[in-house]
Amino acid sequence: MRSRLNHLRSWEGLLAIILGVVLAANVVRFPDIYLNGQNLINLFQLHIEKIIVALVMTLVIINGEIDLSVASVMGLSASILAYLFQQGVSIEVGVIVALLVGMLVGAFNGFWVARVGLPSLAVTLAGYIGFRGVAKILMEDRSVTLPTWFSDLGQNPILGPFPLSMIIFFVLAALLVVLLQYTAFGRYIYIIGSNSVAARFSGVDVRRVKMMLFILSGVVASLAGLLYAARLGTVRASTAEGFELDIITMVLLGGVSIFGGSGTLTGVALSILIILNLRNGMGLASITGNTQTSVIGILLILSVLLPNWLRDAQTLWKRRQFTRPQPAQVKEDAPQTT
Repeated sequence: MRSRLNHLRSWEGLLAIILGVVLAANVVRFPDIYLNGQNLINLFQLHIEKIIVALVMTLVIINGEIDLSVASVMGLSASILAYLFQQGVSIEVGVIVALLVGMLVGAFNGFWVARVGLPSLAVTLAGYIGFRGVAKILMEDRSVTLPTWFSDLGQNPILGPFPLSMIIFFVLAALLVVLLQYTAFGRYIYIIGSNSVAARFSGVDVRRVKMMLFILSGVVASLAGLLYAARLGTVRASTAEGFELDIITMVLLGGVSIFGGSGTLTGVALSILIILNLRNGMGLASITGNTQTSVIGILLILSVLLPNWLRDAQTLWKRRQFTRPQPAQVKEDAPQTT
């Protein structure tokens, strides 16, 4: 508990300062546009699908694994929905089939990682290529327009100013906070990420936990792909292409260790706010998408390097404090007896 509080005072505190600087810069440069209520809603709505996937990616990386296939799963689920719709299948059935495929994809990744023992980096990299390839086979070069009522679910407010995707985000975020911080399963995620061998000898079913996390990742990525398709109203094979960069950056910049075992959803939430406000500010300044992607790429590199640099600096400081020579103590003369 003490280590988590120290982490909160260090990395999350730094993120809060950076977020304050970014917010102040946007307010000063674009006071009328940035503070507009619709702009603040668009700030989240334009990236809400990435945020939803980033929540589950947080659990996967804390567990010591990674899922590079999430964006491809998003594109695959959207493509399956569009393909079935073109074949005369109802949207409702298409949504169910797409979610089932997401679950199967997650189980496929989990089997090779949890049961066979292959590195998740290699397994999900293969999925990143393979699942996108299946989407291209289904869609070819076509663009499929979805029904208006389905698009309205992704574009129009449902509860107050919030569309369906943002409502799902709030519910999912609350559930994952409870799962990660207040359940035995959440403690298992941290323990396995810190030392999977020790966790196995302690009686934790490591394979089961990893399998469940990959299945959850597949289902949530599939759901996010369907929400993205609803918001756009059209589907192509390239849907959600490149989203994995933003998703992984949101998690790692939030202080989640790439080696697993540490990190909080609080840090990830701050990281998400930083990235969204950075992108919003650059968009208002008419900075191109390629430049924005380059900035996010730099953030991804820094999010991996900075925690290691800070950790090394703290270790060096403690070592110097320990080895620093102590001032000589003056010995008092022993009392003389007569």
